[in-house]
Amino acid sequence: MTGMRIISGTKRGLKLLPPKSRDTRPITDRVKESLFSVLYKYDLIEDGYVADLFCGTGSTGLEALSRGAKWCVFIEQSRGVTEILQKNIERAGFVEKSKILKSNAFKTGAPPDFEDHKYSLVFVDPPYKMAYDTGQESQLGKLLRMLCEQITPEGIVSVRTSKDAMLEDAYDRLVIIDRRVWGNMAVTLLQLEKGND
Repeated sequence: MTGMRIISGTKRGLKLLPPKSRDTRPITDRVKESLFSVLYKYDLIEDGYVADLFCGTGSTGLEALSRGAKWCVFIEQSRGVTEILQKNIERAGFVEKSKILKSNAFKTGAPPDFEDHKYSLVFVDPPYKMAYDTGQESQLGKLLRMLCEQITPEGIVSVRTSKDAMLEDAYDRLVIIDRRVWGNMAVTLLQLEKGND
């Protein structure tokens, strides 16, 4: 497992502890940098409220905090992984700006737990095998429909899957606005349809 680090922002260069097993698929530095370059044009990171679903050891959410996000909720159900996640949050000095929820993100989505704020940016990164089925009634489809009520009107949902997994054009009011492929993975960005918030 190659080392992971925070790419940019106040904690630029900070090395993160990797997972102990191969059960998670940490995003590579190259792909993470490319993803955040795309996200920057939406101006949602700085002072934003972020949720990192299926977060693993927290690389993506910590990157957002380093780049100026106000708050991040990390959602991960594996106890062993959340122990490493907690250490990474402490290493980065973001204990006061984050919270870990040990739960199944397919069931909870990104529940607001801070003054009922909705999220401006949600990262969804389920295990590939759980994201091949992208239909409306699939686990992923139901999650995306749930997120319609959990994001701000201008909020973005970023979904990382295998490049072979093609999302539908829309899930309720959440519609695809961009899709990028890097290597064997794809990242699809979705946003609430305008005029229906």
